[in-house]
Amino acid sequence: MSSLSSISSEILSHRDDFPILKQVVNDRYPLVYLDSSATTQKPSCVIDGTSDFYAQDNANIHRAVYPLGERATERYEEAREKIAHFINAPTDKEVIFTRGATESINLVAQCFVKPLLSPGDNVVITYLEHHANIVPWQMITEEKSAELRVLDVDENGDLRLDLLPSLLDEKTKCFAFVHVSNALGTVNPIEEMLALAKKHNIPTLIDGSQAIAHQKVDVQALGCDFYVFSGHKLYGPTGIGVLWGKGDLLNAMPPYQGGGDMIEQVSFQKTTFAKIPNRFEAGTPNICGAVGLGIAVDYIQSIGIEKIQKHEDEVLAYGLAQLSKVPTLKLIGKPKKRAGAISFVIEGCHAQDVGSLLGNYGVAVRVGHHCAQPIIQKMGVQATVRASVGLYTNQKDFDRLYEALIKTIRLLSE
Repeated sequence: MSSLSSISSEILSHRDDFPILKQVVNDRYPLVYLDSSATTQKPSCVIDGTSDFYAQDNANIHRAVYPLGERATERYEEAREKIAHFINAPTDKEVIFTRGATESINLVAQCFVKPLLSPGDNVVITYLEHHANIVPWQMITEEKSAELRVLDVDENGDLRLDLLPSLLDEKTKCFAFVHVSNALGTVNPIEEMLALAKKHNIPTLIDGSQAIAHQKVDVQALGCDFYVFSGHKLYGPTGIGVLWGKGDLLNAMPPYQGGGDMIEQVSFQKTTFAKIPNRFEAGTPNICGAVGLGIAVDYIQSIGIEKIQKHEDEVLAYGLAQLSKVPTLKLIGKPKKRAGAISFVIEGCHAQDVGSLLGNYGVAVRVGHHCAQPIIQKMGVQATVRASVGLYTNQKDFDRLYEALIKTIRLLSE
């Protein structure tokens, strides 16, 4: 194991903040968690904070005038303010709470892009997308007799930006693309992609689910129209997500769902709708989820996202070096810039078998197509093993992965 930099040593001092990492698998192996791209583990402050909310502040929001309800409303709206600051949104009113990135993308597809589509129009995505940024666009383009165009990748898993100008034109109603690939770890050159879209005045949506916990995101500096992410990828609870969008676009969009708290006036003859953010938050929201996400954002900011990024880059480089020593291991995707994840296969072994045996040794990895079948198949395989990192990942985790892989290969070759 190589020596740690001062930044990595500082970041790893927070490893004890995650109680789940103290458990032992099969009464023998300390847990090695290398599945943070699927969901991050939660620090004690988030676990305790959500429990404390239910114990001390739980009430429905926005309509209660008693102290408990006022506290719940205040905490919910404080979380919105924290997230707006975290992504440098111009105003917290542009931060919409959803169930996750999937719902955020569907909301934009149905309420913003679908009304713009006519037969012969198109939506552009990329080969690197998660299913959540493929299927919603398929649904609306099929319904409206429009075209879904896909930007290709090269053999390393980097986007073919040279092909992008031929895909974007005056009939493109949205360019939706991932910031960081969940399957390969590819960090896309989103600034260049946004610049090309702006030349044609094409609205843009960025799926930031795999980027938000690994690097600084500034939506104003980026200049995109929509940015989405899930809270559970940012050390927060499941079932809560964020849609950020430019206020003029959000206010011009029809509601996604009807119900309580998204209205101004209701009669049997006509309903008028609230301004953002309430317009897109029908019914009782995931109040505690939002509060927990706000706590997670506080936690990340107390550590420093730039420091976390440097630490994770160091750990990934070490992990790649360790995996390069594993016989019959083949990396799937060798992008120019990588964040969060490493995908690989063991030649002659099924990914499911590899993952299952690694799990018996206490090493938790993800196997399969990672809800990104097109790019996995494009890379010439049906499934991969994926090791992904969080701020708590250390070099010893990759040492343990290496040792477990050697044992696994030996068992599978017998």
